[in-house]
Parts: sequence; C-alpha cells; structure tokens
Amino acid sequence: AANMIGQTIQPMLAVFDLVAVAVASRKQMDIVGFVWLGIVTGIADSTVRDLLLDVPVFWVRDSIHVVTSAAASVAGYFTAHIPQSRYRLLLWLDAIGLAMVTVAGTAKGLDAGAGPVNAIVMGVITAALGGIIRHLLGGEPTIILRKEIYVSASLLGALIYVGLIGLGVSREASAVTGFAVALAVRGMAMTYGWSMPTYRARAGRVQDG
Repeated sequence: AANMIGQTIQPMLAVFDLVAVAVASRKQMDIVGFVWLGIVTGIADSTVRDLLLDVPVFWVRDSIHVVTSAAASVAGYFTAHIPQSRYRLLLWLDAIGLAMVTVAGTAKGLDAGAGPVNAIVMGVITAALGGIIRHLLGGEPTIILRKEIYVSASLLGALIYVGLIGLGVSREASAVTGFAVALAVRGMAMTYGWSMPTYRARAGRVQDG
C-alpha cells in the first residue's frame, strides 16, 4: 500500500509545486530558469530522502518525474502573468502537495525499514526540503525562517500516520487521515494566520566577579 501511495503521488508533485513558478516569475527568470527551478523543486526533496534511505533514487529509472516538472515549468512560463489573486490558489495546491508527500515519504521510510521516528523524519524532509530549496534558489526567505505553520503541519501528519499504523489501523486509512490532518492544519494556518510561538530574547545572567 505504501509503495502504491508513492507511485501514485510522484508524477503529481510538479503540478502541486507550481508555487515554484510564482517564485520564478517574481524573479523575472528566463524559461531556462523556470524549468531549472521547477525540476529541482520537484525532485530534490525525494532525492535526499532516497539517498538517506539507501534506496534507488525515484526519478533515475523513470523520466516521467523530470518530464512532468519540466512541462509544468514551461506551462508556467507562458501563464505567469495570471493575476496575483490566483497566487493563493497555488498556495492551496502547495498545501495539498505538502500533505501528500508527507504521507508518501513517511510510508517509503517505513517500507525501507526505518523505525517510526526515522520514518517521520523522512516524511517531513520529503515535504519541506523542496520548498526550502525553491526559496533558496529564488532568493527568498525559506519556509523554516518564517513564522507561518508549514513544517509543523507536515510533522503532525506524519505523526498521525505512523501512530495510527502502530495502533493497528490499515495503511490506507492511516494515509487518508494523515493527509487530512496535515492539509487541515496547513489550510487553517493560511486562512487564519496561525503561527508557532517565536523565540524572544531574554536578558542573560550576569557573572559575579
């Protein structure tokens, strides 16, 4: 079941990560820049996951992932003039992608023999790393440096998925629940401006003598 999840989701990643196109358009990149940013965003996170798990890198044997990313980027280059109001739609698509790849990455971690904690880490890496790289290459603040809830939504979804499996729930039901929780948390955060408490500097201790 977990393998099926990953195989179903991977060709859709580039479509859900169209926020990369918005980043490229704001930076006024040429078409090569659009394609490069789209491909790197689409495959980087899962590539790191597969290397860490010491399993075959998902896109090396099947070019559909790279082709899909490139095609989405080319399409984005010619439609990047869409009104800014549609950027929110892209954020929702990105939220759906976040939830889906969280489950897929966690499932692949479990299939590769990683323990529950490591599988959760794999899920979060898969979900968040693409966005981090996207913003770094686009010269924008990365998602982990922003106050908005993003990685936390992925973490919660992965925890729910692994926790339910540990309780004996089927992988299909666990996947749907984990996906729904991650998407709901990310969606509520976007809608209501939720954010995690931030660190506040405190006066240091003064050494005597």
